[in-house]
Order: sequence, then structure tokens, then C-alpha cells
Amino acid sequence: MLSLVPNKIASLVSYKLHTRCISFTSFNNYNTHIPFSKAKEGNFIQDAPHLENSFEGDTLLQRNLQRILPAEAYSNVKDELSTFGARVATDIYKLGRECELSPPYLKLQDAWANPQNKVVTCESWKELKRISAREGLIALAYERDPKHQGFSRLIQMSKNYLFAPSSGLYSCPLAMTDGAAKTLEVSGLKDHGESFKNLTSRDPEKFWTSGQWMTEKRGGSDVAGGTETLAIQDPNKENMYKLYGYKFFSSATDADIALTLARVVDPATGKITSGTKGLSLFLVYVDQPSNLHLMRLKQKLGTKQLPTGELLLDGMTAELISPPGRGVASISQMLNITRLHNASASVSAMRRIISLARDYSNRRVAFGKLIRNHPLHVRTLADMELECRAGFSLFMEAGRLLSLEENGTPTIEQQQLLRLLLPLLKLYTGKQCMKVVSEGLESFGGQGYMEDTGIPVILRDAQVTPIWEGTTNILSLDVLRALAKSEGQVLVAFHQRIQGVLDSTTNPSLAECCTQLEKYRSQLISFAQKNPDQLEYVARDFAFGLARTLAGALLLEHASWGRAVDSDRAAAERWLGQRDLLAQSLVSGQTASHSSLSVQQLDEALVFDGYDQKNLLSPLF
Repeated sequence: MLSLVPNKIASLVSYKLHTRCISFTSFNNYNTHIPFSKAKEGNFIQDAPHLENSFEGDTLLQRNLQRILPAEAYSNVKDELSTFGARVATDIYKLGRECELSPPYLKLQDAWANPQNKVVTCESWKELKRISAREGLIALAYERDPKHQGFSRLIQMSKNYLFAPSSGLYSCPLAMTDGAAKTLEVSGLKDHGESFKNLTSRDPEKFWTSGQWMTEKRGGSDVAGGTETLAIQDPNKENMYKLYGYKFFSSATDADIALTLARVVDPATGKITSGTKGLSLFLVYVDQPSNLHLMRLKQKLGTKQLPTGELLLDGMTAELISPPGRGVASISQMLNITRLHNASASVSAMRRIISLARDYSNRRVAFGKLIRNHPLHVRTLADMELECRAGFSLFMEAGRLLSLEENGTPTIEQQQLLRLLLPLLKLYTGKQCMKVVSEGLESFGGQGYMEDTGIPVILRDAQVTPIWEGTTNILSLDVLRALAKSEGQVLVAFHQRIQGVLDSTTNPSLAECCTQLEKYRSQLISFAQKNPDQLEYVARDFAFGLARTLAGALLLEHASWGRAVDSDRAAAERWLGQRDLLAQSLVSGQTASHSSLSVQQLDEALVFDGYDQKNLLSPLF
């Protein structure tokens, strides 16, 4: 080892660099030869995780479709789904990735100051629109093909579930397009104009997408309190209005049409009606450059592929499509569809990160062996898989029930269950998606944090799922509204759905699962009956408990199927036997140990300890 004290460094007069050797010469003839190899990058290159055929690799999806669909219906669609699953992992993925790398931008004018006022998207984004049309990602649900035997909606959502994680967020405009088509259908407007026909077309030249312009500067979920856009009636055209307002969050600003809420101005008095009763629903055609001003595109944490903007409506021509004052009621069906798509994005993001992580475990060596051979790593992936399966079971159940509703064959009990399930599905899958995807990034070590691997975008994009279409708290309160408006019938439907699973589970090896499921159901219903005054305070815990318990029932139902495999049974046993599905607030009575007011006062003390407005210095920028 070469060691030079300071005076020797000072006496160093020359060095000679020779091939593969450095020679140091000093006055005291201190000579040292060090073996030297030219710096290299090294020979090791880590094999990247590979995408698989999204359908063929998702045996849980296959088995659920086999169990739910009539045999002939499954036979009719499995090849289509398999072919599409291969595209999702190849050409569609490449297009989606290009949308992330070439995000949209706003072009207000050209070099000569000619107004442009348009969003510019990459060619891949446009191609994804054409693919969406050809593959029938909207049309499938509305064609009601007899070969689907009443399950067109479930099949359509299964295909969108495959598409979402590779779609470059084109799944978002599709969600709003589907919601708009559903709204027009239930409003009896299928044959009114070209909108419904084009929204559900398979022809890329005719296919339209729809935006959703609901949120204004004042509010997100509080549309009744936040909507200020005015609608002034055209005296010469029935149901036609001019809209004036500012839309603060407008996704898919490159859409062909949009649905939006506004307050109708009384032509006689010039006054408007406040609150929910003052809101009406309008359809607008986006191509009105003189009356629609694109103010800016949002700079977002994720979903950068998607053009989300702020829009100024300055006399836009719009058609009233709801009864006056019934705008909020008219968008309920749209919300059902978009929440289902939100769950599709959540569950498919979990599936994608698990798919990549399990493949990577067969490629990455650490501490002398593949990481799939480290039990702790596989256990972590198994926990992720269990969460994914729980969310997936709720998603499939919603698709099944919606198929029955659209086919005109649901029982009243199934309709009530669907009303309860849709907010539960959205809030639970959105929240769990973040947990699973974040955990999934860890399975790639530092590479999971590197943008050029294409992995972090899964997490960034997933963060929108607990927020869009209602935050977790908003949806928890929606669950309570469903309970109140139905006079408890949604909870009866919940009870009966679980009872049906318990009655049909005859496998002795699953007896303990039945015992646990019955216990959780009993605790939830008992809490609701005994503590109605506390439900709002624990709404979040209550909603999560409902979601987890129903997921347990659905996992058990699948495990009881005659063609279930070991992993299906393991999922049910672990979910019901090894997890606490209910929060302590629902089982220990801790909220009842204090008055409701005192508990809230303790919350205030915890949150605002040390907070003083006198200490505030500057706004966040």
C-alpha cells in the first residue's frame, strides 16, 4: 500500500504512467509499483422485469370470469381477452409510455400571434383513442351482444382493467366517456343527436370522448356549494343556453363533448336558485374556440399524460339535458360508472406492480440467491397479492351487479347492494392501491425510485385514485347517506349477500372462515344498530369494515367454487383468519367511553396543538 507523509508528497517530482502500472519516483528513490486496470463499467447488467400477457398471467381474472359467466359466454370472449392482453404488454404499453414521455402542452398562439387556443397531444395519445374505439372499450357495454348472455358490462370492465395500466392514462377519458354514455342512455337520449352514437362507436373516425366539467374554484365534492357557472337561455332555441363560468379541474380537455353543471338564470327575474336545487346538467360541444378559453394546464404529481386544465366558459352554447334543478340527481349514474373505472385503475395498478415484482424476483440475485428464494420477500409479495385479491373481488362483484341491472334482471336486494358497494369499492381500492404500489416499489430496491425504469409512474399515477370522484371521507359519508336514504335496506342486502355465501359454503376445511365471517358481519351490524349517533364520527372505519367484510365473503365464495385452486383457498383463509377486518373503534366501544363531543375535543387537541395563526409567515407557493 502506498503511503506518503507530507514531506514526501512535497518531494515528489515526477510520475510515469505505464500500461497497467503507475511508477512514483522521488529524491529518496522511493519506488512503488501498483497493479492498475483501466476503469470499466463492469460486466454485470441487471435484467429488467418483463411485462406478461395481462390476461394469461392473471389467472385470478380468468377463474373469476369462468365462475361468474355462463360457460358459452366465457368461451366467446376468452380469446379476445387473451389477444388484447398480449397487446397491452407490447404495442399498447409502448404507446402509453410515449404519452408519459411526451406530455400534452397548451398552445395559445403561433409564432405570428395567430390565436391557437388548443391542447397539443402526442401522436401516441391519438392512436390510443383509435385503439379504444376499435377494441370497443366503451361500445362493449352498450352493444349488449347476445353472446355475452347478459354480462356485457362485466366483460367490458374486464377489458378496461387489462388496458388501464398500459394506457398512458387514456383510461381516464374513457371513464368519463362511459359515464356520459350511461347518463344519456338512462336519460332517454340515446337517439337524440349524434352524441350517444359517437360515444359508443367502434369507428375511430366517429368515436367521441367526453369530458367532465364539474369542479369550480370553490369546491371539489361540494358541487352544490361550489358551482357558480351561469346558464342564460337562448330565447330562440328550446333547451339551448349560453354558459358563463370558470371550471377549475377539467380532465381530458381535448375531448369532443363534455357534461357540466350550471345554474339557470331566471329570464324574468335575473335570479338563480342556490344549493343543489339550482343545478342543472348540460351537454356542450368542445369545439367552440371563440367561447371556450383554455387558461392553463395543471401541473400534477402524476397523470401527466392526461391534459387537465382550467377553462373559462364565455358564452358557450350548451344543451340542457336534465330537468331544471335536477343536475346532481342526473349525474348519479355517471358517478357510478366513473367510480367503477376508478376502481379498475386502482386494482389494475396493484396487479401490474405485483406482476412486475414477481417476475423481477426471478431475475434479481441478492445475498447469493434469487430474491424469490428469500421467504421474507415472498411473504411481502403474498401480502400485496392478498390486498389486490380483496379489491379485485369487490370490483368483479360490482361489474356483475351492474351487468344484472343493465340487463334488467336484478332483484331489489341486488340493487340495494350495488348502491352500497360502489362507494365502498372506490374508497377501499383507491386507498389500498397506494399501500400496495408503494410496497411494490420497494421490491425493486433503488431502481423502483428511478424514473427511467418506468416504475415510479405507477405510484405517481395511483395517487389520484383515492382523490378523484370523491375522497375517502366523502365516500364514507356517501355510504351513510345510502344507509339513511334506503332506511337501512342496503345493510339488509349486505347481510343477505353474506348469508348466501355462508349457506353455500359446505367445504369443511372452510368452516373456520365461515365462523370468522359471521362474527365480523354481526359486529358491524350490531355497531350500526346500537350507535347510530356515532356513525358519522367513525364513518371511515365503518366503511372500511364493510368493504373488508364483504371482500372476505367474496373471497370465500370463490374459494368454495368447485374449480378453485390452493391460492384461492389460502386467500380466503388468510383474509378472514389472520387479519383484523374491523377497526378497534367498532369492536371495543372506545368511542362510547367518552361523550361524542369530548372525543372530538381530544381530536382537536391532538391536531391543533401548537397551531397559532400569529406564527404563520408566508403562503405555500
